[in-house]
Amino acid sequence: MRETRSSSGFLLKQRAFLKLYMITLTDQKRLYGLKLLDTMRDEFRQYGYKPNHSEIYKALHELIDDGVLRQVKRKKEGMKLQEVVFYEFKDFDAAMLYKKQLKTELDRCQGLLDKAIRDNF
Repeated sequence: MRETRSSSGFLLKQRAFLKLYMITLTDQKRLYGLKLLDTMRDEFRQYGYKPNHSEIYKALHELIDDGVLRQVKRKKEGMKLQEVVFYEFKDFDAAMLYKKQLKTELDRCQGLLDKAIRDNF
């Protein structure tokens, strides 16, 4: 599994953030790329964050390369010939370990942000 942060990192990197959500959304059975992208955009619109198509797929492909997720082609509901690439867990334990590591990092980032707000506003 790739390292979740660099020792000099200030806040969580976008790719790690996206990978966290790809794992959570896969666990909730929201399994194909465009659906994941639409869901992320809807969830974070109010915060002014709009992940782009390429970053979503880079995060998914890293999770595949790391052995966490795998791609499965399935016929699209209601369509005879159209196939969609879905994502499912290849190694659920590795996915949960990654989430646990990210939780620690998110707590650290939240502490930094909370301190900046307290100290400056």
